Amino acid sequence: MSSHSNVPSDVRPQNTRRTVPRYSLIVGVDIIEPASDLRLSGRVSEISRKGCYVDILNTLPEGTLIRLHMSRDRGTFSTLGNVIYVQEAVGMGVAFRDTPADQMKILDSWLAELNQ
Repeated sequence: MSSHSNVPSDVRPQNTRRTVPRYSLIVGVDIIEPASDLRLSGRVSEISRKGCYVDILNTLPEGTLIRLHMSRDRGTFSTLGNVIYVQEAVGMGVAFRDTPADQMKILDSWLAELNQ
């Protein structure tokens, strides 16, 4: 049984750095970049308590602060996020940031449903 505890996190395989489970979820997402009021639409394909992956052709630069709005039958989830990695013309990974408690409650209900 091998351990990665002595390996810096930036060189560990991606899947060993995850601290929360990810779930497949296909849901539309509206993205607003507050600094310029740029508005984009994409599709979330994976989600966790800490972030999501957005399928989108027009990606934003790594580090960009964005607001995300996702709606499905169990409500609308809205939060700030930071783009943490980009796959040009494919999509981007987003880490949720400063998510209000009421929004986390909505997200947690979605994740509980996905975990069944």
